[in-house]
Amino acid sequence: MMKKPCIRTFTAYLMSSILFVLPVSQLQAKTTESDDKNIDVTPQQGGITDEELAAIYVLSELCTDYGFKKDPDYRSGYAELVKENMSGIQNPINALQLRAKQKDFKPFLEQARQDANKAGEAENKEICKEISSLAKSP
Repeated sequence: MMKKPCIRTFTAYLMSSILFVLPVSQLQAKTTESDDKNIDVTPQQGGITDEELAAIYVLSELCTDYGFKKDPDYRSGYAELVKENMSGIQNPINALQLRAKQKDFKPFLEQARQDANKAGEAENKEICKEISSLAKSP
């Protein structure tokens, strides 16, 4: 699903705060060889979780604040990230924006924002750069 190490790290960081509520039998954890901080946590039932959607949405807020919104590679990469994680939805960016406004989604956004603050500006900016690299080459 998420192919870039920084995005995987950020998602893992966000997911670590909620792991205690998920049954261990439903999770599959794998540590990459290059860095034991990169943990790929994927629910076995498939699909994207609300926590992951919230993390992606919060990244859009952070990257915009850091000035990446003007970067065409970032915009394209972000669109690709959302499309990849919300496959089957006709306009995934708008769908995610609408989801972010729903009351039952607010706790996931709050947690994702707290986790992003804990990760720090340098790591968040690196993830924004990784999103820019997701842009498809012509």
